[in-house]
Amino acid sequence: MGQDLKVRYTDKELEEFRVLIEEKIEKAKSHLDLLRSSYMNDGNNGTDDTSPTFKAFEEGSETMSKEANTQLAIRQEKFIRDLKNALLRIENKTYGICRVTGKLINKERLKLVPHATLSIEAKNMQK
Repeated sequence: MGQDLKVRYTDKELEEFRVLIEEKIEKAKSHLDLLRSSYMNDGNNGTDDTSPTFKAFEEGSETMSKEANTQLAIRQEKFIRDLKNALLRIENKTYGICRVTGKLINKERLKLVPHATLSIEAKNMQK
């Protein structure tokens, strides 16, 4: 069976992707928990330095890292949502099918970006 005739990934292949995606979701969730806990208890680092310039610098960088952490957390939540949507596509057996060309997305691409919904071909068309 030629690659062109293949309309979808086999159940066995889908199962491999499901395992990969579930691992990624677990990692992403624990990363998200770390991010959340780091901006929940910000400021309790016990840095009792009396120098006012140090204090100001410390507070400035704290605000920066709090914002950065919040941004990272938002991105992480989106990533988890995308991965969960990919699991739904696996259930529906539509996983790995480009939503523009309708062709199968390259397996290597899916291993790197398991929540991809566009083939490289379709992605290039968007530029």
